[in-house]
Amino acid sequence: MDIVIDASIIIAVIVNEASKPAIIQATQTSDLIAPASIHWEIGNAFSAMFKRNRISLDESLKAVEIYKQIPIRFVEVELEEALSVAKQWNIYAYDAYLLRCAQKYNTALLSLDQSLLTIAEQAKVKIIKV
Repeated sequence: MDIVIDASIIIAVIVNEASKPAIIQATQTSDLIAPASIHWEIGNAFSAMFKRNRISLDESLKAVEIYKQIPIRFVEVELEEALSVAKQWNIYAYDAYLLRCAQKYNTALLSLDQSLLTIAEQAKVKIIKV
């Protein structure tokens, strides 16, 4: 079974957040997929951590090496379709890419972003909560 994952899931695993064991259990027998935009979201998450002095550059570079080891299949989503999703649900494009990805590949979405999960449910996208 494929599961679409977002940046919140990846970051939680990389930095050993409390949700890591539940995430690993939820994804253990699944193939992970994500839109190619996830790379930039990971970078954005680390830059936000810089601003809050939560992580150093060296720590972030080590985390990126861990990220590169996670077996994720990066897939394309149609920009036009993603923009339609963004407009319909009044969300940012990065979230729309995730929803569109789950729709296109008929998979569940795994996220720690409760507002994204709520919209996903409303959009009839399967979700996995941890």
